Amino acid sequence: MKVYDELVARGLIAQVTDEEEIKTLINNGKATFYIGFDPTADSLHVGHFMALCLMKRLQMAGNKPIALIGGGTAMVGDPSGRTDMRQMMTEETIKHNCECFKKQMERFIDFSDGKALMVNNAEWLMDLNYIEFLRDIGPHFSVNRMLAAECYKQRMEKGLSFLEFNYMIMQSYDFYELFRRYGCNMQFGGDDQWSNMLGGTELIRRKLGENACAMTITLLLNSEGKKMGKTQSGAVWLDPEKTSPFEFYQYWRNVADADVLKCLRMLTFLPLEQIDEMDRWEGSQLNQAKEILAFELTKLVHGKEEAQKAQESARALFSCGNASNMPTTELKEEDFKDGKIDILSLLVTSGLTTSRSEARRAVEQGGVVFADEKVTDIHASYEKEKFLSGDIVLRRGKKNFRKIVC
Repeated sequence: MKVYDELVARGLIAQVTDEEEIKTLINNGKATFYIGFDPTADSLHVGHFMALCLMKRLQMAGNKPIALIGGGTAMVGDPSGRTDMRQMMTEETIKHNCECFKKQMERFIDFSDGKALMVNNAEWLMDLNYIEFLRDIGPHFSVNRMLAAECYKQRMEKGLSFLEFNYMIMQSYDFYELFRRYGCNMQFGGDDQWSNMLGGTELIRRKLGENACAMTITLLLNSEGKKMGKTQSGAVWLDPEKTSPFEFYQYWRNVADADVLKCLRMLTFLPLEQIDEMDRWEGSQLNQAKEILAFELTKLVHGKEEAQKAQESARALFSCGNASNMPTTELKEEDFKDGKIDILSLLVTSGLTTSRSEARRAVEQGGVVFADEKVTDIHASYEKEKFLSGDIVLRRGKKNFRKIVC
């Protein structure tokens, strides 16, 4: 199967501007393509996972990836999928986040010997002469068309700042600069980025002529993929200091039955024939498929050794409620009041719930177990001495555990 056909079979391609030309470039290893990452945190999360896996997959086929870090666009903020304006970050924070991104991307992408590039759009955006930029680039964008774009429409009622209104033009300019500087002939992005990406393709053709080769592809479910980075207890990060390998493994081990094969196709490098065989699996066999998914992705991010440790701990946890690598919450002195901590505070502090109201509902619904005993009283509290043994496990539902120590 050719590379492009495999991308389609894995469910990765949603829309393209010129399928035959794109197919030819990708299949022959002639695509120099970019995917953008705005450094809004100091770690990538699982919402970026699909893009990283795609870049690795295409590089393995001889194509050249460009990881575009949005050091400049992060100063403005992407309004796509947002109901309010993103908090402004300092240049120092953005620079730090960019450095963190590069270290994590190197686990997926080979940047040696010019096989891939990492570029920061601050190189061309931060020193723009605003008036000159408006005169040169502005005439190529219709305000009416921009306002009709999905990324703006959903913000119009609640208010769209002029700062954010510039984001489409800046992202389009990114593609133009990458094409001009590095011969970048293709861009990938989520389905929520389609309007912004088309703007870049059109800008290149208007500035450089109709024969300029600039292609656009969107990734199926990439906007949904961004939501994948969030769970009831916060974000799932690729940084092991933020999300341990065990927690990362558990996140994928706990995906819904309906999503496991989709994730295996999109995110792993297992042969499609092997994944197609799993289509026949039912019941307990789906748990085996989830284990395969969790192991493969944990290995990709954290290495084989950590993946094996996480898998062994998860199996031990499910078999007897004990695991050496279980996520641990260490209580501090200030967590106790009069030497005790109540169950709602314990659930929030451990990260098993995000608020006391959510913790209350979890207890009332019978989903909380403390030291192998179901908690039925929302006012239950525990003395500090209870946690000194180091073997207290708090559980929410069947699959979310924390060891509590102090």
